[in-house]
Amino acid sequence: MTLQTLPDHAPRVHEPIGRVVSVSGAQAVVGLTGIPGSPAQARATVGKFIAIQTATAVTIGMITEITEKPPAAARDNGYHAVAQLDLVGEIKQLPNEKPRFQRGVTEYPSIGNPAQLMSEVELRLLYEAHDADTIRIGDLQHDSGGEAHIDVDEMIAKHFAILGTTGVGKSSGVAVLLRQVLEARPQLRIFLVDPHNEYARCFGDKAQIMTPRNLRLPFWLFNFEEIVDVFFGGRPGVDEEMQVLAETIPLAKSAYLQYRNGPADRSSLTKKRDPRNVGYTADTPVPYRIEDLVTMIDEQMGKLENRTSRMVFHKLMTRIQTVRNDPRYAFMFENANIGGDTMAEVLAHLFRLPPNGKPMTIMQLAGFPAEVVDSVVSVLCRMAFDFGLWSDGVAPLLFVCEEAHRYAPADRKIGFGPTRRALSRIAKEGRKYGVFLGLVTQRPAEIDPTIISQCSTLFVMRMANERDQNLVRSAVSDAAANLLTFIPSLGTREVFAFGTGVRVPTRLRFSELPPSVRPQSEAGGQTQAGPGGVVTHDLISGVIDRWRSATMSQKSADDMFINEPAFPAEAVPLAPAQPAYAPPPPVAAPPPRQTPTLSPRAPTALGLDPQRFSLLRRDVNLAELGSAPPSPKR
Repeated sequence: MTLQTLPDHAPRVHEPIGRVVSVSGAQAVVGLTGIPGSPAQARATVGKFIAIQTATAVTIGMITEITEKPPAAARDNGYHAVAQLDLVGEIKQLPNEKPRFQRGVTEYPSIGNPAQLMSEVELRLLYEAHDADTIRIGDLQHDSGGEAHIDVDEMIAKHFAILGTTGVGKSSGVAVLLRQVLEARPQLRIFLVDPHNEYARCFGDKAQIMTPRNLRLPFWLFNFEEIVDVFFGGRPGVDEEMQVLAETIPLAKSAYLQYRNGPADRSSLTKKRDPRNVGYTADTPVPYRIEDLVTMIDEQMGKLENRTSRMVFHKLMTRIQTVRNDPRYAFMFENANIGGDTMAEVLAHLFRLPPNGKPMTIMQLAGFPAEVVDSVVSVLCRMAFDFGLWSDGVAPLLFVCEEAHRYAPADRKIGFGPTRRALSRIAKEGRKYGVFLGLVTQRPAEIDPTIISQCSTLFVMRMANERDQNLVRSAVSDAAANLLTFIPSLGTREVFAFGTGVRVPTRLRFSELPPSVRPQSEAGGQTQAGPGGVVTHDLISGVIDRWRSATMSQKSADDMFINEPAFPAEAVPLAPAQPAYAPPPPVAAPPPRQTPTLSPRAPTALGLDPQRFSLLRRDVNLAELGSAPPSPKR
């Protein structure tokens, strides 16, 4: 087969731009014969594809480097420059079939084989979609008319990662990718961990938004390591207290089951029993009551005479009660035992079983207490994997983790071990049980290498950090590694795609989303350094309301709002102009100082939710802020 036998050829340069002068493994060197500055040689630039004619196929290579001053031997043969190529595959035509591109090289070029630039038709043959398993995610960067497709099943089934520094369009790329996946695989459920609350508007009515206000994740679904992390506020647990917990949690689970199975005196159920004989471990996901747990700890403490030992129990009880009464943890403890064993309902709600028109869940983490985020993500990852494991993969799930380096750091001394292990289980074994992984990060070098190495499709956006580039270089083939030299120069939304999801290493630009569905962070409103807005006392008052409401229950907020007065709508400046101070005559007494009092505005005038942000409001005295002029000295 020759290049001219390919069907529907577009106009092309029939004369070769050069010939092969060297072949080594997956690389080849082509001597360029065109006159320096000629159109043919000008188009032979870095990133272009070259077709090399062999006896039975057309070998395809990508230019990774061009040198104007060739070696002496090449110069003697009339070559004005040389181009370094990475061989990526070949085009073959089987009997009674159309020509098709395949990865890998079965017949290497020989010295002297002609090399030509590929036409647009041949490029489309290189990237064309042969079946319905591909989705379009953007456009080819080196072909203005070419569409960029990926194999959706290969990408999902073998995990993928999107890598790139801040501000390169990474979040938009995630939205483009997942929107197309939802269209192509409506039966696939997607769970997206959203640390910055930026994806809520991207998927319309196909996604369910989960926040601390509508999430119900009972504390008894947390395993022992996770609940210890909650009780100790993300700090390492105290060994003596952890030992008490390990003994009493199984007893509390047994007591709850006995109480649910028949009427009994609860005090008799909480008596000391051997935790080894109750049939549960601290990790068994069955309900128990915090009140029973505290009662058992208190009873054990009452039997001790040593003051030091009693303090261990007392501190543990204080920790549990503090977390239990913290309004920020209402999603774990409020109504946790209403309805009995609600594990099935929780799983159905979290993972959209059945989807009911919303196959996607977006878990917004920005509103959760910072010290509990790691354990929450650990619970979600672990439950996603375990449901796939025990259901034999009956309901496929794609688990996408934004800011993955936060939850699975390479440094074992930082981060939360159970979260790292849960993500690692999905990465290593999830595909066998219908649980697939998508990682998104700006610092791939900080992710556990055993996790990111399981991602067979990489979407690499601009990265300047050498450590990050080295990690990506170690994860791709030798033929693709040279392309990573382009990574620091990629533009916004530009990406290099490597791996099983694409036919060849591809430079593309993600599709542009309409403004109405672009990711937008709700975790912070000012993302650029600038003059900002006018700061008024009303604004400060609204900020204080939001600040306080984060650690108050909704009931307390409603109670504080009942007697809230009607507020004027006029804006009050932060620091009203004060007349210049003029000292009084020496004999006259100084005039009394007038302290202006400001009444706060209605929260709706600030664009805030009055049910949430009108708490603990009081008049602001400028004298307390130091705005009044100093008293004159006598």
